[in-house]
Amino acid sequence: MTCRQFKVSGRVQGVFFRASTRDVAVPMHITGHAINLPDGSVEVLACGEAAAVAELERWLHDGPPMASVTNVEGIDVDCEKPQRFTVG
Repeated sequence: MTCRQFKVSGRVQGVFFRASTRDVAVPMHITGHAINLPDGSVEVLACGEAAAVAELERWLHDGPPMASVTNVEGIDVDCEKPQRFTVG
């Protein structure tokens, strides 16, 4: 299992980014979260099979149609696998 934490910057709040991320992650059996950060970015924690997490990371660079992603930073993290994918 792989866990990666991403910080997604650009126009990513108020454009259904978090809900869309969940909609992409859940069918790939990825758990974690997508939360708004005070600086206007979105934090995404993705835990699952390495190939699925890599696929989600590629999707994060585009996001949903109304988003305008300017940067995605990702780091590997150690964590207990969350039970589901939540939006906060």
